[in-house]
Amino acid sequence: MASTLVLLATACSGGSTVDDDVEGASESVSGSINAGYVSAIDQIGLPVGTELGLFEEQGIDVTLADPFPTGVDAITALTAGEVDVIQVGVPALAAAQEGVELALIGNYTGSAVQRSVDETAAIVAAEGSEIDPEDLSTLKGATIATTFGSINHLYLLGLLKDQRIDVEDVELVNTAPPDMPVALETGGADAAVNWDPWPITIQDQVEGSYEVVRGGGYIPFIGYIVTTPQFLEENPDLVEAFLTARAATDQWIRENPEDAADSAARWLTGTEPEVALAAMEYNVQQLDARFSSCNYLAADTVALLLEEQEALEYGFDINDLFAPAPILAVEENNPELFSDLPEVPTDAQIDPDFTFIREVAQNSCAV
Repeated sequence: MASTLVLLATACSGGSTVDDDVEGASESVSGSINAGYVSAIDQIGLPVGTELGLFEEQGIDVTLADPFPTGVDAITALTAGEVDVIQVGVPALAAAQEGVELALIGNYTGSAVQRSVDETAAIVAAEGSEIDPEDLSTLKGATIATTFGSINHLYLLGLLKDQRIDVEDVELVNTAPPDMPVALETGGADAAVNWDPWPITIQDQVEGSYEVVRGGGYIPFIGYIVTTPQFLEENPDLVEAFLTARAATDQWIRENPEDAADSAARWLTGTEPEVALAAMEYNVQQLDARFSSCNYLAADTVALLLEEQEALEYGFDINDLFAPAPILAVEENNPELFSDLPEVPTDAQIDPDFTFIREVAQNSCAV
């Protein structure tokens, strides 16, 4: 299975342009990491962290690879040794099914306090589509542009399931995100479903288009900071320092969304500052690097959704993917970096030796 996360643009280069001092954990290691990401709003934490100098504060020299077109490309680069750490979501599950050895060490988007969080996904409809935001049953019979096998596809499936609309009662058109505005303009689709900033961009580009629904908790949005088991085993202190810097970056973004949006507009060429700011409003609601049983449950839920659609054979153990020790150490040693987040439910808290059991996690995590 291939994810179809789409490259928005090539990231800009240059030093920090942010004047505010950001405090992270004190420097304790020295080393270098080659890191990769897909150029999108929800993955902007990695380049922003370099811009702010937060990795340098931890004693790490981070070199960013050119943004990858998709998460699949990022995983390929990781397994080939071209990068040491990547940010990737749904493709990690497909890779695990194919036997690729990965270590999920933290989140770049998600939630440690509930299973489902999807505020960065939305459906936008064309003028005259007769799709009513106040009555989602009007999606029945619509032609909807989505990207098969991607998180926007899963969001649509989750929403349809919640509304008791059979997938066969809508017409799905496999569409790359950049082509969705044209699909709405030309009548090729009544609506389009996507992740930010595309829902916002579409409304800017397509006259009369409007938002039908955003978020709603229909699926878990998953996005992981990932390395290889070998790199983690050989560099535990370096990985912990890297995650400390990423947690500090996330907190800075949560506390400074306008400045973060300005930074995103610089890194994502072609993204207007006002679009980045609108998208950042939703992005900060999913910035939680922590791990709990809810994150295991989220990955399990997405894998089951993919299996239902015959896009994945869920034959691997979720426990083999997660490596929670580094981020748990960051949480313990730097609680101030997470002080603005909701507390993880007691029953959902984990230790480095945690073993996921679906039925138990379902009772620990809010939907």
